[in-house]
Amino acid sequence: MKKLTVVFAFAILVFCIVTGCKKAETKDAGKEVVPDSKYHIGIVTGTLFQLEDDLRGAEELIRRYGSVDDGGIIKHIMYPDDFISQQDITVERILSLAEDPLMKAVIVNQGVPGTAEAFMQIKKIRPDILCFVAEAHEDPLIIESAADMVVNADFISRGYTIVWAAKEMGAKNFIHISFPRHMEYATLGLRRQIMEEACNDLGLRFIYKTAPDPTGETGIAGAQEFILKNVPVWIQEYGADTAFFCTNDAHTEPLLKQLAEYGGIFVEADLPSPLMGYPGAFNIDVSETTDDFGIVLQKVEQAVTAKGGAGRFGTWAYSYGFTVSAGLGEYAKRILDGTAVAGSISDLCAALNEFTPGAQWNGSNYIDAETGIRAKNHALIYMDTYILGEGFLHTTDLKIPEKYYNMRFVR
Repeated sequence: MKKLTVVFAFAILVFCIVTGCKKAETKDAGKEVVPDSKYHIGIVTGTLFQLEDDLRGAEELIRRYGSVDDGGIIKHIMYPDDFISQQDITVERILSLAEDPLMKAVIVNQGVPGTAEAFMQIKKIRPDILCFVAEAHEDPLIIESAADMVVNADFISRGYTIVWAAKEMGAKNFIHISFPRHMEYATLGLRRQIMEEACNDLGLRFIYKTAPDPTGETGIAGAQEFILKNVPVWIQEYGADTAFFCTNDAHTEPLLKQLAEYGGIFVEADLPSPLMGYPGAFNIDVSETTDDFGIVLQKVEQAVTAKGGAGRFGTWAYSYGFTVSAGLGEYAKRILDGTAVAGSISDLCAALNEFTPGAQWNGSNYIDAETGIRAKNHALIYMDTYILGEGFLHTTDLKIPEKYYNMRFVR
């Protein structure tokens, strides 16, 4: 598979990640005066408690383009924290956006179970509404049949790049933490298989650990307590030259907290961000800077380095969840304004870059390993890995062996 490397350079002034230079005046420059709207854009995210970055991206859209309630174009709603047992509520909430006669686009980030069903019902009654989804929890072929555009952090390429990065950071072991529900997802399950294969090829020992599902009986608190209790035990058993990766956001903060205390390596989160787990784990106050990732990254880097974590912890320079929420909203707006084309990855990337000046990405269309069909409405994207205290690893420049793109998901 040939991959298109997209180097974004919208900012006239260089965005200086290493020194934490502040972004060019995007906060005010992005502000628009919204006239009487001819259309509305709906965005559905998780709650502040579950998926803060996704929600903050929706808030950025409201800041730029105004809330429907105040005469603007953005309508933001949330699905329940326990979206597994309340799937009907999720479907109803997404579908409710189609009741607005001015609604012309619906975005869901993350696409929890029920999203495909909601999109299919929307299309039956309102085929004029664009349906976009990021990080769908449902099988690619299912969500692709219901959505106009699907966006994923590249679960294929990153299955290799994260293991490669772990080795570059000195890891000899690689622990993958997840639970059965996530491993049933084709995206996450296939990435786990690729990670294991990459470990075999690159000389790392692969270890799988099962943790409680945060949507299960013990809830988020129980799942986090499990991580707090077990990570020190695992480090003692496997050693500090062990890299850890978890598939759930709720597990990330306690994992980082224990790695900072007991040793170990962390390349990047499932959906990377300087805000993902780091502020809580390292006691960093970012309350007034969560929309300026240059400052956030600087604060995180200083805190991690101060605790001796330089070279042992990584992230993306910008939040993936924030960028995709805001970027898909921007993409939808540009399509509705006639300045972008639905299904165009280059136009999608241009919209994402509105929120990530200076960042380097790699992106391509998803190809189903079973059928060999390239999905024109499914984009896989990933950003370069930034190692705190050291700088970029340039993972987006890696030539990934073709065999990983041909691997099939085996349940």
